[in-house]
Amino acid sequence: MARDDDYELRQSVPPERLSGRPYLKDEADELALHFDFRTVQSTMSKADPTALTLGYTRSMMGFLLLHPEPARIAMIGLGGGSLAKYCLQRLPGVDFTAVEIDPAVIALRDEFRLPPDGDNFRVVCADGADYIRAMEDSVDVLLIDGFCLDGLPRQLCTTAFYDYCYARLKPGGVMVVNLWAGDDLLQLYLGRLRQCFDGRVLLIDAQEEGNQIAFACKQEDFPPSLEQLRSRSNELAPAHPIDLPDTAARLRRALEGRRKQRGRGRPA
Repeated sequence: MARDDDYELRQSVPPERLSGRPYLKDEADELALHFDFRTVQSTMSKADPTALTLGYTRSMMGFLLLHPEPARIAMIGLGGGSLAKYCLQRLPGVDFTAVEIDPAVIALRDEFRLPPDGDNFRVVCADGADYIRAMEDSVDVLLIDGFCLDGLPRQLCTTAFYDYCYARLKPGGVMVVNLWAGDDLLQLYLGRLRQCFDGRVLLIDAQEEGNQIAFACKQEDFPPSLEQLRSRSNELAPAHPIDLPDTAARLRRALEGRRKQRGRGRPA
């Protein structure tokens, strides 16, 4: 019988770290959420629990450059709650709903110092696709960060799901999707996104290798101008220690690439 390349490594890893069940890795200055021993789902600085320690989360906050003052945000995929904690602290008065399918992940919320449910924050245990389909209220921003052991759950990548997301956004709204660059179906998902959002999609690399972030906009004035991105990043940067000027620069490069492709008659 052939052994895979990781056989010896797998023999030294506790079974629970191969099962896909969430577990914590507790270090001196950081707490991390894992589904397996290879990838990190979320991390928290013990010294600053609301800080966004992973680059992809800072990149996802780039929605502020497209919608600076959201009143209502919904997120699919709780993880360690990094984005929820950041938004609740840095966006006064925002209403935030986090939807998580796995009760075992929700059970770790106190470890990651998430606030209790209240008037402007709640954690809902549900399938994200089902939740979006049944939503009655609209939101300004949708954050899609749902991952399982095998990567992106397929129900969060269908044309029907993206159609429902578009319908649940208010005019001017933005959906942000965390994607895995190594997924063989990535281009299929991006094609569906562009179809559902009438081509109003910008794709940037996250600061970690392997992640890409898609911004899908329900905005009549899309795309933003290069100057608009630059000025907004400068205005917002003092209140947001997440390197928004760097995210703005990546969005500007995405815009320039989009315009070049359109100039050649290709979809962007």
